[in-house]
Amino acid sequence: MKEIKDIIIVKNLQKTYSGEFPLHVLKGVSFSVKEGEFVAIMGRSGSGKSTLLHQLSLLDDPDEGEIIVENKELTTLNEKEKTKYRLQFFGYVFQEYALLPGFTAIEAVSLPLILQHYSMKESRQRARKMLELVQLGDRVDHFPSEMSGGEQQRVAIARALINNPKILFADEPCANLDSESSEVILNLFQKLNKELNQTTIIVTHEPEDEKYVDRVIYMKDGTLQ
Repeated sequence: MKEIKDIIIVKNLQKTYSGEFPLHVLKGVSFSVKEGEFVAIMGRSGSGKSTLLHQLSLLDDPDEGEIIVENKELTTLNEKEKTKYRLQFFGYVFQEYALLPGFTAIEAVSLPLILQHYSMKESRQRARKMLELVQLGDRVDHFPSEMSGGEQQRVAIARALINNPKILFADEPCANLDSESSEVILNLFQKLNKELNQTTIIVTHEPEDEKYVDRVIYMKDGTLQ
């Protein structure tokens, strides 16, 4: 049986936001994530879960600690290197869909490829296949205003996956959705995780979301429980 390796190793991650009263958000967090694992980071509001996700995904810099992805220490990268790494190896889904109102679904999903200088033809072909994968093959030419919240979030997921990222990060992706749409999105994450062996890390505060993931990392007051 093939040994499943750690794709992420986090060591002693610390983050403090300065001010009149410094806020210690992460207090020496250490853990690892296996390749192809579907992990949820859970905890009360203010526990540090979104801050942790932002450190892991290079959207913010920790004060101390190491983030090692496939044996590469990411905190040593400069800003240009981090931007390139994010574009090539990470995918992002947020609670706000971040879709441009003047872009159709296929235009929104193909944009990351165009930014990497793929041809328009190849970008659109791959975008169409990805939209079909998230069951939006009949909505490729629709604008955000013509889609439901759940459909817009599926477009955002397709956009996040278009580069075949090593790791998909999702920060409260169902926060703005009703329960039915949330179930569709979480089932989709689970399906993509299994079928594509897509390493997925999701932040959520809903206890019922535990049933979709392989493992839960619980946070409380900036530490792991």
